[in-house]
Amino acid sequence: MQADETFEALLPLREDLALALRAAAAQGLSEGVCNHFSVSVPGRDDWFLLNPRGLHWSEVQAPDIVMCNAAGEQLAGRHPVEPTAMFIHAAVHRIARKSVVLHTHMPHATALTLTAVRALDTRLSQTAMRFHGRLAVDANYNGLALDMTEGERIAHAMHGADVVFLGNHGVIVCGERVDYAYDDLYYLERACQAQVLAASTGVALKPVDAALAQRVADQTNGERLQSELFFSSLRRMMG
Repeated sequence: MQADETFEALLPLREDLALALRAAAAQGLSEGVCNHFSVSVPGRDDWFLLNPRGLHWSEVQAPDIVMCNAAGEQLAGRHPVEPTAMFIHAAVHRIARKSVVLHTHMPHATALTLTAVRALDTRLSQTAMRFHGRLAVDANYNGLALDMTEGERIAHAMHGADVVFLGNHGVIVCGERVDYAYDDLYYLERACQAQVLAASTGVALKPVDAALAQRVADQTNGERLQSELFFSSLRRMMG
């Protein structure tokens, strides 16, 4: 199947990706016209769908989504693509073997990347515990990803994790499905927000022990119906 035919056949997936972008904008997870969401083309791990350059996430619809390959070349779509998006997302799809890659500079998660610890403490809130054992930290900020080597460095730093905190930069959340990955993205920001607010009180924080955090993570991630229901609700609300 040619690229144009594949692109047309992927309308439902493009609709899901566009919905995730619009929801992220509505929920305060976007930043101007920067950052990107992408999803691998089923059966073609060297092709992926991506939001285009220059559109605010709140305005992205399925026809605006573009398709690229692992070399960063645009295969289909009516809008241009930002180079940094191709370099980061192409590398994460190719090297980390992730189907869905959501990259944001959402405020509270990014705030934690500015600290010495660099990341969320997954032993604090119940919401944070769902990420216990699923995080990686890339503490070595290296400037804008203007070539493939920087995207590859980030992908290798993930070490297979679903979530990576990029020092002085932002976060990447990955998953096998758009609805699951978006659910994680939303709750990651909520967990980071709770930690930032708690730290702002100046009172010492009180984490639970790692074994309990892992048990909560297993409970939460063992059944993802809530993620599906959340994304369905967004579809009804966002239209």
